[in-house]
Order: sequence, then structure tokens, then C-alpha cells
Amino acid sequence: MIPHEVFAALADPTRLEVLSRLADGGPATATELSAAMPVSRQAVTKHLAALDAAGLVERHPSGREVRYTFDPEPLGHVVKWAEKVGDTWDQRLGRLSRSVD
Repeated sequence: MIPHEVFAALADPTRLEVLSRLADGGPATATELSAAMPVSRQAVTKHLAALDAAGLVERHPSGREVRYTFDPEPLGHVVKWAEKVGDTWDQRLGRLSRSVD
């Protein structure tokens, strides 16, 4: 089962941008991420919290800073779910097509 938090996290363009930056650029702090984006550090922090709740990022506290890294595991679950749903619909559409012919 895929937690709804993963889909909610992926539905927001800013969170997708944060996730992309972490996936492409490696670990970063909220300050580093916000410097490269048109949103405040506080906004990035809120987006990181949503990504963390969905399991898409990991927190790595170090002193006063927290570095975040991308965790692709929940996306693997989404892909497997989508494949399963896709297979089910392929089968249903195949039966419909055969019954119409």
C-alpha cells in the first residue's frame, strides 16, 4: 500500500523541485536549497517536513544544521503500485475489446 503522503508530496511543484535538487545535487540544508529557489528558507523547511513525512527524504542532524538526502525507496513502491494497477486495467480493457469484437 502506498501512503497518501507520497502522492501529496509529489503533487506540489515546489516539493518536486526540492526533491529534484536533492536527487541531482546530493545532500543539502534548507538554507542551501532556498538559496537556489524563489522561496524562503521557512517555506523550504515546511516542504522538507512534508517530504520527510512521506519518507522521500532523510534527515541528518549535524550540530545546528540538518542536511537532507533523497530517499528513492517510496518511489519504488509507487512504481510497483502503478504497474499493478496498469496490469489490472490492461486486462479489463483486453476483455472489453474481445467482447466488443
